[in-house]
Amino acid sequence: MTVLYEINTLVWLGELSHRYGRPVTLGNVPGDVWDSVALPGVDTVWLMGVWERSPAGREIALRDPGLVASFRETVPDVTGADIAGSPYCVRDYVVDARLGGPDGLAAARAQLAARGVRLILDHVPNHVAPDHSWLTSHPDRLVQGTADDLARAPVDFLEAGAGIYARGRDPYFPPWPDVVQLNAFSDALREATVATLVSIGDQADGVRCDMAMLLMNDIFEKTWGDRADPAPAEDFWPYVIPRVRARHPDLLLVAEAYWDREQVLQQQGFDHCYDKRLYDRLLHEDADSVRAHLAADPAHQRGLVRFLENHDEPRAAATLPGDRGRAAAVAVATLPGATLWHEGQFEGRRVRLPVFLRRRPQEPVDESLRDFYGRLLPAAAAVRRGDWRPVTPTGRPDDDTHRNLLAWTWTHAEARHLVVVNHSERPARARLPLPWDALGGRTCRATDLLTGAVYDRDGDELTDSGLFVSLDAWGCHVLEW
Repeated sequence: MTVLYEINTLVWLGELSHRYGRPVTLGNVPGDVWDSVALPGVDTVWLMGVWERSPAGREIALRDPGLVASFRETVPDVTGADIAGSPYCVRDYVVDARLGGPDGLAAARAQLAARGVRLILDHVPNHVAPDHSWLTSHPDRLVQGTADDLARAPVDFLEAGAGIYARGRDPYFPPWPDVVQLNAFSDALREATVATLVSIGDQADGVRCDMAMLLMNDIFEKTWGDRADPAPAEDFWPYVIPRVRARHPDLLLVAEAYWDREQVLQQQGFDHCYDKRLYDRLLHEDADSVRAHLAADPAHQRGLVRFLENHDEPRAAATLPGDRGRAAAVAVATLPGATLWHEGQFEGRRVRLPVFLRRRPQEPVDESLRDFYGRLLPAAAAVRRGDWRPVTPTGRPDDDTHRNLLAWTWTHAEARHLVVVNHSERPARARLPLPWDALGGRTCRATDLLTGAVYDRDGDELTDSGLFVSLDAWGCHVLEW
C-alpha cells in the first residue's frame, strides 16, 4: 500500500546546503541523505514545490499585509530573501534552476528508484501565475473579466498579460490574490491539462493534483457558471485522466479533495484522495464517529490518503501532543489506503511554515517521538498485508469505556495482526472478538511490535469470549499473533 513522504523541497535543500557547507541541489544530494529519506515502508516521496515560482506572484504576496504578518509570525527575523513566492503560483512546469533544473530532478528520481521509491510531483489544475505565458498566448484557457469588473471588484480581478482575468478561488472563500483562474469548461484548457500531466509523467512516477474537486463540472459551474463556457457533457477528470493514462498507464494520481467528493473522484480515475474527514474526526470527535467513518466500503477506503499533517494543516505535534498524537499515528499508519507523512513530523516540529518561505525556524528534536516513529513505520509495513477487517469492542453493561476503543485486524497467509487504539483521555477496557479460526486448544502468543511486550493467552478463551484488552488513556497495541 502506498506510503507517501512529503518534503518541502526548497527548505530541505537550503538546510542541506547549510549542513554541508556548499550548494546542494536535487542533482547532488548526498547518498546517505537519500538513504534517510527512504524510510521503512515509505515507497513514494513527494517533492513539494519544484516548479518555477512566479516573480509576479511573489510581488503580490509581498504587498499582502495578512501574508506578510503570517511570515513574521512564523519566522520573526524574516527578510525579503526568505520569501520565495508560492509553489502553487506556478509560472511554468519546469523544475526551478535554483533546485537543480530538469537534470537535477532526473538525478533525484534515479536515486529514489535505486532505493525502490517512487517520485510524485504537484500539479495545480485550477489556476496559474499572473505571469504565466497563457495570459498572452492562450487567454481562452482562463476566466476573463472586463474593465468594469476590475473597477467594481479589484479583489476579484486583475489586469495582466493580454487582458483582465479573474483571480483563482474556490466557492467558499475570497480569491487567492496571486493567481489567475483557469477555465475548466474550456476545451483548450482540458487539452493543455492533458499535455501538462503527460509532461509531468515523463519526469515522475505520480502526480498530486491540488484542489482537484474545483474542476468538477458542478463545483466549477457553481463558482464560475456566469463567466465560463457552457458546461461540457463530460466532466473534467473523466476527460483528462484516460488521455493521460494512455501515455502513462501506471502513473499514480492523488487528489487533494474535500467536501465529500473523494468517492466520485476515485470513480473518475484517481488512485487516492485525501481523507480529510478522518483527520477532522481524529482531532475533534469521539471513537464512535471514527468507527462510523471506517465502516465505509473497503474498496473506497483503499483509495483514501490518511494523514495527521501536511503543508496545509497545522503540525501534528502542536494539535495532537504526546500520547494522543501517538495513538492517532498508530491509527492512520495501520488502516487500509495510502498514508501520508510530512517531513519534520517524526522529529516533533510544531511550527507550520507558510509555503512562500524558503527558511524555517530551528526547533529541538523530540527524541522520544522520533524513536516512536522509528518503531511505528516498520510495524505498519509488517501489519498492512492481506485482508483488513474492523473489530467491534464489547464490554460489561456497567462499563461503557469499550466504546472508546478502535480495533481492526489484518489477516495474511503468513501473519495475523490486531491493532487496538484507545481514542480517549481515560482508561478503557473491552473484549475483542477475533475473526480467526483454530485458536482453541492451544496457547496463543501476541507480540506488541511497538514495545516488544509478549502476551500469552488461552486459545479457548479467545474463541469463546474474545481477547480482553485494558489500555490507559491514548494507549495502543500493534499485536502480531
